[in-house]
Amino acid sequence: MESNGLSGRTALVTGSSRGIGKAAALQLARAGATVLFHGSAPGAKLDAAVAEAGGKALAVTADFCDLQAVEALAQELIGKALVPEILVLNASVQSYTGLGNFDAAEYLRMFNANVESSCILLHLLLPEMRKKQWGRVIFTGSVNGVKPASRLALYGSTKAALMNLARTAALENAPFNITVNTILPGVIETDRNAKALSDPEFAAQLREKIPMHRFGTAEECADLITFLASDRASYITGAEIPVAGGLQL
Repeated sequence: MESNGLSGRTALVTGSSRGIGKAAALQLARAGATVLFHGSAPGAKLDAAVAEAGGKALAVTADFCDLQAVEALAQELIGKALVPEILVLNASVQSYTGLGNFDAAEYLRMFNANVESSCILLHLLLPEMRKKQWGRVIFTGSVNGVKPASRLALYGSTKAALMNLARTAALENAPFNITVNTILPGVIETDRNAKALSDPEFAAQLREKIPMHRFGTAEECADLITFLASDRASYITGAEIPVAGGLQL
């Protein structure tokens, strides 16, 4: 993407101190946007990501398991006239919790961070986007939202909920030139997955399940996010696009 493709735009990428979020935030910054990097708390990784972006990048923090903190973040952005035209809802928590080891507290933790936090941000920020008659909302979903995995049953259910939320938001906001789309990453080589993929036998078995027989990269997800944020994707809304090497099939 050309360096000034998003010049003048402000982007908030939640969960952008590492992984897919960081890669997306860096690409959006390179495309010319003012990027708000988000972390659950101040820290070295968040500072390093902002420093790497340079320019007009800023750091914001909020623990997405704390819904009052999420609301406070949105209100802070509104108060400081930093409402993003590009909202990448990437932050999430994940644990290997399924029906066999169901834990109510853990499910609530994941639902709050993965779903309800997004509802709060959309409720407060979409009216501001509508005033500008331009906006891009991009959810980082998961292939687990469309293809069940037993040990990720609870996580997958939160990602399926996000897809339904995204469809509704796309329908309601299309008249305001606001697009809402979801990317569905498969097995991506990030630090979140590093421990699981460090087991050679497990990694080999997982590759065999992927038609392309390889894992994806955060940058491949970021490429799609940056495209969906651009004017080149102005007629795409309500889409759910896998970045999974065919794992969704």
